[in-house]
Amino acid sequence: MCSAQADLTARARIRDAALARFGADGVAGASVRAIAADAGVSAALVVHHFGSKEGLRQACDEHVLAAMDGGDGMEGEALARVLAAATPARRYLARSLVDGSGAATALFDRIVERTERWLAEGETDGRVRPTEDPRARAVVYVAWQLAPLLLGEQVGRLLGGDPAEPATATRGARAGLEMLTGGLFTDDHWLRAFTGLDGSGRR
Repeated sequence: MCSAQADLTARARIRDAALARFGADGVAGASVRAIAADAGVSAALVVHHFGSKEGLRQACDEHVLAAMDGGDGMEGEALARVLAAATPARRYLARSLVDGSGAATALFDRIVERTERWLAEGETDGRVRPTEDPRARAVVYVAWQLAPLLLGEQVGRLLGGDPAEPATATRGARAGLEMLTGGLFTDDHWLRAFTGLDGSGRR
C-alpha cells in the first residue's frame, strides 16, 4: 500500500474510533490517548491528522452529515446495510448533541438546514406536502428523528432494545413514517385549534 493510501486508511480508522469513543463516553469524557489506542495508532498520529480532539469532533460531524445525504433512493438490502452501519453515528449524535457546547449547537443547526433543503426539494418533486412554515417543519422533523436517541434509556425500555441499534431504530422509524405518510388524526380539530393561536413565535 502506498503511503498516501495508508495515510487515508489511518485517518479513517482514527475517525471511526473517535466516533465510537465519543458515542460511548461523550466528547468531554474521551481522551486522544484512548482514541489512539482504539485505532491502534499513536496519540502523535492522531494529532498529526486532526490537530486536536476538537478537530476530531469536527471530522466526526462532517462524516455524520455526509452519511445523512447518502440514504435517498435506497431500498431493501442496501438500506438495511446503511442502517446497520449507522449505529456508531446514532450513538455519537445521542451524546454529542446534548453536551452544551457550541459545536453541538452548530451541528444541530446544520442538520436542520440540510433537512429544510431536503424537504423543499421534496416539495418541488411532489414527494412532500407544502407548508407555510418550512423552518418550523424542519426543526420539528429533526427533533422527532433525534428524540429516540436523546431519550434512549426510556425509549429502549418500552421498545425492548437500544434505539441506536438497527432493529429498534427501524421499528421506531417505521412507526414514525406511518404517521408522517398516512396521518395520525382523522380530523383537523387540533390543527384548527393551534392555527388560531397567536403566531408571534414564528420566525
